[in-house]
Amino acid sequence: MAKKIWSLAILLLVSFVITTNWHRIPSIASNNSPQNIEQEQSIVIGYSNWAGWWPWAIAESTGLFAKHGANVELRWYDDYTKSMEDLAAGYIDGNCQTLNDTISFAVDAVKGEVVVLVNDNSAGNDKIIAQAGIKNVKDLKDKRVAVEAGVVDDFLLTLALEKEGLSRDDVEIVDLETGAAVAAFAAGQVDAVGAFPPFWLTALKREGAQEITSSKAFPGAIPDLLVVTEELINHHPQQVQALVNTWFDILDFMSTQPIKAEKIMASRAGVSHEEFQLFKAGTKIFTIEENLEAFSEGNEMKFMPYAARKITDFLQNNLKSINKQPNLTKIFNNSFLNTYVLQ
Repeated sequence: MAKKIWSLAILLLVSFVITTNWHRIPSIASNNSPQNIEQEQSIVIGYSNWAGWWPWAIAESTGLFAKHGANVELRWYDDYTKSMEDLAAGYIDGNCQTLNDTISFAVDAVKGEVVVLVNDNSAGNDKIIAQAGIKNVKDLKDKRVAVEAGVVDDFLLTLALEKEGLSRDDVEIVDLETGAAVAAFAAGQVDAVGAFPPFWLTALKREGAQEITSSKAFPGAIPDLLVVTEELINHHPQQVQALVNTWFDILDFMSTQPIKAEKIMASRAGVSHEEFQLFKAGTKIFTIEENLEAFSEGNEMKFMPYAARKITDFLQNNLKSINKQPNLTKIFNNSFLNTYVLQ
């Protein structure tokens, strides 16, 4: 009898322990819910030295990320190419990059790449600069033009030639990294060069050098974007929305406190006040209305789906730099912009 009572006591004790711990399981799980993970884990967004991306530094400096619940680590890249490689490899959650470069990397991006926001359009900051005696794009025929193959200024050169009834075969393209291309032009080794800031400042120092065309002549050809991984959208859409919301708050700050905003941006970029004003003039920051238009369909370069098809054709047929066309229907997502408008 005593043995039965003892066995029953042990059974009741085991049952109590199991029941107690079972009721604790939901409490433990709740600490690891998606909401709490979202609060604990920061997302990493890369950005580089381009005037349209400098404004992100304002959010970091003034606490606008926290205001919108965006748990963000901004990562500055002195090497823009490295930022694109890191996004494609899945090492970061988002990056500031051009549409041209997004298409170049999208096919092989391990976590996918999706455009959710247009920061700006290059409106003169990308230039084709030529030596004395070359007064326009038509004069480039049979001349040596240094440009970094596949990047935005190569695309700009192609568009400029096409506009004048010329092709890439009508010029001798010298493929050099942008800094090296400008150095070659400054040394008189080539007749013209395609460059973005701050490199074209050096190009224009060559005696007689002059700008013969720029991105200002091709609205929409060079959109600068916030691109995030498809994985981030699927797992943490609230953070993507918070990023988009923060961006437009940054623009409000730039409008209401321009002196403070410019000081933050110039400091982050490491440029003088005069240089800042120069680069600012060639950058068209996009409003929410211009964003929505850019994401829509149309038959001009200002509509990104159309521009994406043109860029893909350029990369595939002219450069052979991509073997497979990315799924252009998946590369754009304007839902976060639409939600911002409805808030």
